[in-house]
Amino acid sequence: MNEVIRQNSEILFLYDAKMCNPNGDPDDENRPRMDTDRERCLVSDVRLKRYIRDYLEEMNHTIYVTKSEGLTEAAGRLKQVLGHEPTGADLPVLLTKLVDVRLFGATMPIRGDRRGTGEAVNLTGPVQFTWGYSLNRVQLVDSVTISSQFSTREGARQGTFGKDYRLYYALIGFHGVISARRAAAMLARAGGDGNGATGEADVALLDEAMVKAIPLLATRSKIGQYPRLYTRFVFTDAETFMGDPREDLRLDPASGLRAVQDFTLELKGLAGRLSRVHERLDRVYIWQDADLRTVVDGQEVSMAGWLGDILGPDKVKTLGRT
Repeated sequence: MNEVIRQNSEILFLYDAKMCNPNGDPDDENRPRMDTDRERCLVSDVRLKRYIRDYLEEMNHTIYVTKSEGLTEAAGRLKQVLGHEPTGADLPVLLTKLVDVRLFGATMPIRGDRRGTGEAVNLTGPVQFTWGYSLNRVQLVDSVTISSQFSTREGARQGTFGKDYRLYYALIGFHGVISARRAAAMLARAGGDGNGATGEADVALLDEAMVKAIPLLATRSKIGQYPRLYTRFVFTDAETFMGDPREDLRLDPASGLRAVQDFTLELKGLAGRLSRVHERLDRVYIWQDADLRTVVDGQEVSMAGWLGDILGPDKVKTLGRT
């Protein structure tokens, strides 16, 4: 049973990008997105959700937003899922089938009651992410020109040229929220059927995808990216959020990095944020890569062990990666 979530969660996700382009900007020759004033790279929430969706599809879950997007494709996708033209009456069925809509929401073109009319159903999903940014100052690799050749129908050879933009190293952090209130709103749109609302099983799939998706679905420009830390803080109610935990993390050093072994991640600043919500923290799910060194006051600790000392070991649940 995909029991509807009734407690808020907050997510901290870190992954690194080595000698690759974590999120190219198509309006700027596909250069890595940058906050040039702070020398930080940026990654959109859309890019992160694409990794998650692609992983869910690879695992044979039905998704709505495939790699081919747009209004025409969206209408065709709904028809493909249902086997007929969608109407407003089909919304509960669509929510039951489409896991990415239950997680992230979507805008879906649905035919209205009158022939020839249409409408867009807008659903805001309970799982939302900010844009990611690097915790360290990054450096661009000097770009190189790349070329490709292909044959035309007439047998002639044609070629294209472009620039290959990459970063030396970035530790990228995302902050996300899972809203139980939005899950309740999704339940109402599903007609009260719990299978059509965001459930605990959906969130468990999200946990799995966050840890596994990026290295499994790497393309040429994305090889060199690996998850390093995933933490989901679950609160006791549908009211509590604690805010962005990235603000409390510090790298030492924070520049000149080339690999995960070049720095330590200081956790101490997070203690104050946790103390403000201590009584409303129900449990924490965590996965940490063995190569990421986390410290408190310079002393190396595992984040799971440190959280167990603060919150109580019974509240900390370690996620596996196999």
